[in-house]
Amino acid sequence: MSLHRLTSLQIGVPDVAAAISYYRDFGLTADEAGALSTVDGGKQLRFVPSRQRRLLEIGIGVDDPDDLDRIGVQLTALALPFTRTADTLVADEPVAALRTRVTVSPRLAQPRTEPAPYNGPGRIDRPNVRAPGVERTNPVQPRKLGHVVIGSLDQDATQRFFTEGIGLKVSDRVPGLASFLRCSEDHHNILVQQAPLNFLHHTAWEVDDVDEVGRGATAMLEGNPERHVWGLGRHHIGSNFFWYLKDPAGNFSEYYSDIDCVVDDQLWKPGVVEGMKGLYSWGPPPPPSFLAPEDLAALMRGAHSAR
Repeated sequence: MSLHRLTSLQIGVPDVAAAISYYRDFGLTADEAGALSTVDGGKQLRFVPSRQRRLLEIGIGVDDPDDLDRIGVQLTALALPFTRTADTLVADEPVAALRTRVTVSPRLAQPRTEPAPYNGPGRIDRPNVRAPGVERTNPVQPRKLGHVVIGSLDQDATQRFFTEGIGLKVSDRVPGLASFLRCSEDHHNILVQQAPLNFLHHTAWEVDDVDEVGRGATAMLEGNPERHVWGLGRHHIGSNFFWYLKDPAGNFSEYYSDIDCVVDDQLWKPGVVEGMKGLYSWGPPPPPSFLAPEDLAALMRGAHSAR
């Protein structure tokens, strides 16, 4: 796949300083200009002032200018405008006018991490020592931005922009509700769900393993229990462990690990999952506020008044 990763997100929020402070607690590193970085992905998140929370821009990396030429041809076939420079193509997703910036970027090089040893029935892989996860004291730091989930007034049109226009591939789908799209080897990088308005549901950040998911969320909740949304659990579609938290603007942020990876398109068959079955395999049931964030009505009023 010539598309190879999410490079960055730009999000509008009413209080930029509060958002930056939250994501520093979450484990991202902020520079003097407020850009937030992951360990392996570099600068991947930026906030700008906005009356309401909203996703403004998605960045996607490609290998070379020929990939931008191909995307330009695809967007032209859909009668969608774009701008183009030598190493960048910018197009607006037509339903929400969500800016998508495709840039010639180096592929993400993540150093291999050795899996933590686990004991099991008839299998002692960790003799005479405690589990590494219980000995860790370092702050949890996300390795990369993994995916973003957006609500769309027209899920089919938004999916068509990202698949037929930009070139993402469908990994799995829930008919009439959601599509899981990938621009890398990860199972999904953009999830588009049908919604009563266009909005950002959550961003997801990769950590090393399930211990880091739990340690990261536990640290975030110490003294701030209102940040909790849903977790710990394991998704069915994508298979990843998860724990969701809420930032000061109302955006959800997810620690995740162990997501399915598609390294050979010929060996992966996109699945069709009905209803809520694919949401999780185990864990507490999702709260109503996860399925329909509590500020949706306010966001809808704001979107209407801005017209």
